[in-house]
This record gives sequence, C-alpha cells and structure tokens, in this order.
Amino acid sequence: MGLRVSMALLTTGLLFSPFAAEAIDRKEILEQMRKSRPKDLQVLIKEPDAGGMRTIGIYGVKAGGRDPYLKRYQLWEESPSDLNIYFESVNCSPVNPLRVKRTGTAVYVRTVNPGGIVGDQNREDHLVWWAACVPEMAGADPASLREKALSMGFSTLIPERQELLPALAP
Repeated sequence: MGLRVSMALLTTGLLFSPFAAEAIDRKEILEQMRKSRPKDLQVLIKEPDAGGMRTIGIYGVKAGGRDPYLKRYQLWEESPSDLNIYFESVNCSPVNPLRVKRTGTAVYVRTVNPGGIVGDQNREDHLVWWAACVPEMAGADPASLREKALSMGFSTLIPERQELLPALAP
C-alpha cells in the first residue's frame, strides 16, 4: 500500500493511540487536511460530487532518475468523504507518452496522445500528463493544445490504450 496514502491510513495511528477515548470526527480531520494542501498543488479538476466538491491536483513534480523524459509526482484526490494521495509517474517522450496511474487495487499504464482528441474518458490523463511534462500548460484545456504538441514533436496520432496490472501487495 506504499503507493497510496489514504485518509483512513492517516487516521489509523490516532485510533490506536492512548487518546483513542477522545472522539475522532472524520469530517474535522478531512477539513484539517484540506486546509493543509501542499503549497505547490496545482488543481486540475474541480467538479461537483455527492455532498460537495471533488478536487484532483498534482504536486511535487520531480525528474524520475536518469531518464530525462520520466517525471514523478503526487496526485491529490479529495472528495467530500475522503482524501487520497497517489504516487504516480509519466513518460514525456514524444515516442512513448505514458501515464502510470495507481489506485489501491490496480496500476493503469495508459498511452497518452498529446494534442489528440480529448473526451470525458481521457481528460484526467491529459490534464495530469500536461501538468507533469509541461508545467506552464498545467490547468489548460488539453483539447486546445494540438499546436503546442506539434511544436514539441508529437504526431498527435498516437493510439491511446490502457494496460491494467494488479496492484502490488503491501
């Protein structure tokens, strides 16, 4: 479970502490965590969700080692009832642009077509890819970035596909 830090995991230490007799208000903890968002958080998606707003953002973007095209980052996924932080990566290469998305149960390896067609099914992947690979384009509508992608050497004709892998055991 080292790939994801969830609200439940963050509060587990409190539940088994000597102060467990004190009531823990989940909503209060969530509100405190929302107020302590990382300073470099770039909000990419903010949309209505049952009982409030769902927010997805990216922060902590760093080079991913020796490969100049690899970037690592944290994805902040906040909903009215939970907060999850995922550790993810992208490949910014014009030949093999990828997003590796992790959840608690699976790893998704998704080929991204920068500058290609963007719809509801791939909008998050494109927003995350652009924010990690071209930070000055973070938050821009990915459907409007065809010319930018072409100027960076992308064909805009890469077939998008997904490979699903089971998550590693904790």
